[in-house]
Amino acid sequence: MDMRIKCTVSYDGTGYSGYQVQPNKRTVQGEIESVLTKLHKGQKIAISASGRTDAGVHAKGQVFHFDTPLRLPEDKWSVAMNSLLPPDISVHKAEAANADFHARFDAVEKEYRYFIHLSSVRDPFKRNYAYQFPYPLDLEAIEAAKKYLIGTHDFTSFCSAKTEIVDRVRTLKRIELLQEDDMLIFRFVGNGFLYNMVRILVGTLLEVGQGERQPYHIMEVLEKRDRRSAGKTAPGQGLYLWEVRY
Repeated sequence: MDMRIKCTVSYDGTGYSGYQVQPNKRTVQGEIESVLTKLHKGQKIAISASGRTDAGVHAKGQVFHFDTPLRLPEDKWSVAMNSLLPPDISVHKAEAANADFHARFDAVEKEYRYFIHLSSVRDPFKRNYAYQFPYPLDLEAIEAAKKYLIGTHDFTSFCSAKTEIVDRVRTLKRIELLQEDDMLIFRFVGNGFLYNMVRILVGTLLEVGQGERQPYHIMEVLEKRDRRSAGKTAPGQGLYLWEVRY
C-alpha cells in the first residue's frame, strides 16, 4: 500500500513561470515531479499542492503531498529530494500523512506577505524580492482602509477577471502592516485567497496610501463586485506564500 508524504517547500520564484506545470516552461511543480520520478526509477509521481503561485512569486511555506510505494524513512525524503532539486527550491520538512490528507482541501488558513521596497533608488539585490515603490505613503490612511477588508466578503472586485471559481466569498482574518527600515511588509491571513487577490489588494491599498482613493472607497469597491473598480495588480516579485496551516 502506498504511503502519503506531506512536504513543506520554499522556493525563489524568480526563474519560474509559476508553480503549476505548463508545457515547455520551467515550473516549480515540474522540477519537483521530475526529481520524484528519478527517485522512483522512472515511475511518474504527481504532487498536489495547497495552491498555485504565479510567475516570479515566491514561497516560504508551500505545502504539497504525494503517494509513494517506497518505504523511505520520513527524515530521508527531504535529503533525497534536495540532493537533486535546483538550488532555488528546498524541501525543509517531509512527514508521513494520513491516507486521506490533502494539501489543498485540508488547509484551514493561509498567510501571504507582500514586500515593498520604499526607495527612489533601485536596489539590485532586492529587485527580484520586493516591489520598489518610490512614492510617499500615508500609512494611517492604509490602516483605515484595511479595516473594511477584514471579515467575510465577496472578493470579486479583488480577483482576476480570469478567475473561474464561482464562489468568491472569502474570510480575511488579519491584515497587518510591518515596517523594517526601508521595507514595508503587508501580512494577509485568511481562510483562502483567489487568483491575484493579494496583489490586487496591495495595489488598491497603495492607491489609498497615495491619496488617489479615500479609505471608505474600499467598501464601495467590495460592493461593486467588479474587478475594474479596484486598483492595479501589484507585481509578482513582492509576493510570498508564507505559511499554510492545517
